[in-house]
Amino acid sequence: MVGLLGMATKYSEALLGVKFRRVDAKGEQSGGPMYYLRYGLPGGLGMTLGVAFAVFGTIASFGIGNGTQSNAVADQITNITPLENWMVGLALTIIAGAVILGGIKSIGRVASGLVPIMIVGYVGACLLVLIVNWDGILPALHLVVTDAFTGTSAAGGFAGAGLMLAIQQGFARGIFSNESGLGTGGIAAAAAKTRQPVRQAMVSMTQTFIDTLIVVTMTCLVIIITGAWQAEGEAREDGSLMTSSAVAEGLGNLTPALAPVGTYVVAIAVAVFAFTTLLGWAYYGERCVVFLAGRKLVTPYRIVFIAVIFVGSVASLDSVWLFSDIANGLMALPNLIGLLLLSPVIVAETRRFFAHPDWRDPDKLMEDVSK
Repeated sequence: MVGLLGMATKYSEALLGVKFRRVDAKGEQSGGPMYYLRYGLPGGLGMTLGVAFAVFGTIASFGIGNGTQSNAVADQITNITPLENWMVGLALTIIAGAVILGGIKSIGRVASGLVPIMIVGYVGACLLVLIVNWDGILPALHLVVTDAFTGTSAAGGFAGAGLMLAIQQGFARGIFSNESGLGTGGIAAAAAKTRQPVRQAMVSMTQTFIDTLIVVTMTCLVIIITGAWQAEGEAREDGSLMTSSAVAEGLGNLTPALAPVGTYVVAIAVAVFAFTTLLGWAYYGERCVVFLAGRKLVTPYRIVFIAVIFVGSVASLDSVWLFSDIANGLMALPNLIGLLLLSPVIVAETRRFFAHPDWRDPDKLMEDVSK
């Protein structure tokens, strides 16, 4: 449900991000909520909300964009190797630091090379598990719907969990998954080489569809069908380890030789996804810093961000998640207010785009825009 709502907010963020973007002192395109709040809303309200978002976005970049991601990478790598968290954290800090210091082009090259490969590998493994256990899909979906309203037994680890907790956790983890409503979609879209806000908004919207409605739902079904959600101990507390166990068991049911493959596929996929997310958030936080103080603080921000990578990899997971959820809420508040107030702009831009006779042909559309 959060994914469906998120597609609309991601569309809105991307559209406004491109429409109100600016060029900074280095000639790079900057955009996102801080800019469409500042330049799209009148007077002091726009400035206040824009500054608030930039401050909260900078803070959040160290939580959802850094601590949780580095922690996930460390957990996955230590799960399949004899390495300790501090060793993984040190290596991750060095590798990520080299990419982050290279700027947006360096981040883009690394992410565009890693993510497609990992998505194909991870989705392929989940699909194989679901195909083999196809008769468990409908019962799993039934369990999701019924237990959202009734809760489950203590054996499942959710004693006393009712509708309110289901909604709370659903929104928290759903937003964490696709970031819709946080405003990061607008920051990313503003960096795209495009002159048409609506077209870029439609492209950005597909990310939420693929990420949450497809990949996350597949993960959920694999965890339920294999019974991994009823695990005890660390596997129950850590979602990424639970997923790894689920895929390994699912593939192991097909043939025992595939069980270790499942563990490695999930571990590597989660590590790569977390690593590239970390790189993206380094850029989001940097854009917030540029809005607040110009480019003079970009290098100090990058250095602090790189240092926090190591801290996150060895910190307590509970404290990292708590910080991330609080930062997410603070960041989303000014952005969602702005999206509501700027909804007439979103509607007008969308209507104008689809009213154009050549909206399906980007080349002709760009010719008319130039004229």
